[in-house]
Amino acid sequence: MTVELFAGIPVSDYVRAVAWYEQLFGAEPAFLPNDREAVWEIAQHRYVYVELRPKDAGHGLQTLFCEDFDSRLADIAVRGLEPAERETYGNGVRKAIFFDPDGNEIGFGGGPVEAGS
Repeated sequence: MTVELFAGIPVSDYVRAVAWYEQLFGAEPAFLPNDREAVWEIAQHRYVYVELRPKDAGHGLQTLFCEDFDSRLADIAVRGLEPAERETYGNGVRKAIFFDPDGNEIGFGGGPVEAGS
């Protein structure tokens, strides 16, 4: 079964949000369905989009799990963004949390640090 995901994030300033998410994801949007939405394909059949919805902005909450946690965070840092928070859970799973200009939370999760890393 193929699972397709469209995870939406409400924003108050479309232009500012697109610029920030381009910095976070390291790419321009995959497509622009209209003048209020921008969509990034973060993995096959999995998308994150921003939508101009000022009344709802700042209430988004997303966590994206990735196998390349450390290298992904390093790439994001090169583009000028650092996580606002970092967490490590009892099972070793790690999470880095970013907040967009509206305060929406975008987390990246990854497995425990590999032995010898």
